[in-house]
Amino acid sequence: MTQLTDDCFVSGSAPLSVDAAEALIGKRVPPLLGEERVALAAALGRVLAHDLYVPSPEHEGGRIVTDAPMLPDTGSRPVQNDKSRAPGAATTLASRLRTNLRHNGRNIAQSAVVLPAGRRLRVPDIGLAAALGCATLPVMPRIRVGVFSTGDELAMPGGARGPAQIYDSNRFALLALLARLPTATSDLGILPDHAGASSAALQAAAADHDLLLTSGGVSIGEEDHVRSAIEQSGRLVFWRLAVKPGRPVAMGVLRCADGGKPVLGLPGNPVAAMITFLHLARPLVLRLSGAEHEPLPRFPVEAGFNHCKKIGRREYVQVRLRPGAVMPVAEKFERVGSGMQTTLTESDAFAELDEAMIGVAPGDTVRVLPFAALF
Repeated sequence: MTQLTDDCFVSGSAPLSVDAAEALIGKRVPPLLGEERVALAAALGRVLAHDLYVPSPEHEGGRIVTDAPMLPDTGSRPVQNDKSRAPGAATTLASRLRTNLRHNGRNIAQSAVVLPAGRRLRVPDIGLAAALGCATLPVMPRIRVGVFSTGDELAMPGGARGPAQIYDSNRFALLALLARLPTATSDLGILPDHAGASSAALQAAAADHDLLLTSGGVSIGEEDHVRSAIEQSGRLVFWRLAVKPGRPVAMGVLRCADGGKPVLGLPGNPVAAMITFLHLARPLVLRLSGAEHEPLPRFPVEAGFNHCKKIGRREYVQVRLRPGAVMPVAEKFERVGSGMQTTLTESDAFAELDEAMIGVAPGDTVRVLPFAALF
């Protein structure tokens, strides 16, 4: 499989814009090599490895019923419901003939590409492949992703909590998001707040995975060790993203015997982790998978709220959507905070405020990313 070199990116000290970070991934990350054939029932969500063409048709003659092929030189044909025949009598036809025909190539031309390589297969694609007689499809391999959480303050759900602990939630949310992508995931547990242990764990996991994700430990606190662990075991690509929430993000390449492996350290706050996953982890997985570029789903709405923001930084605001006269209206969720899980479960979308904006007023048009299509 193709792997990364630890100098495949250019890092900088200033916070990187969201678009610049996504462009780096698109330009510098090569797809992994290899393919496998899977049955149609197992192909949903996988990435097609080769173009799928329309096979050459094979026509046969015979009695023509609904959905049967027409005989050559036949321009019209009576429909079975338009004729009658009494026992022992001749067939009587209606006064009109129908030309309710489906010609070859009406659906798609012979030998044309029906599904291109790099397409992440959807339900209609599976049906079309079956209609063409395909029992299996060639797909790219699943990306092996290992997921860590970090921090002594985290406890496993279902277990006992210490006096200063909270239950780990990000790791399970990230694993659920990855399940919607062409990945094979590993739950790698919780990294302790120890620099040497963090570095050793990342280095060991890199040998068996194509991508590593962590959450937490990427800010500037004394016990935030992910960034330094990446620098000890490889090279830091960038640190800090010009986005709110989600500014502390560390992306790097770990040195391995079989090449460089990308590692992405996401923030520890749940909302920030979700936003940076969508803008960094999702395109990284799709790029490694050889998939076509898939922009995040967005649609315009009318703002029903006021909001001030800092220019030069992209911001996301959780909103609820209600019907409007012309388009849906976004109402700012009454509680804010990137560490509050309920802002994700009780709102409908992220309002996306781009870098050039200085604020929003009621009646403005803004774009939203709907949770129903993202999560």
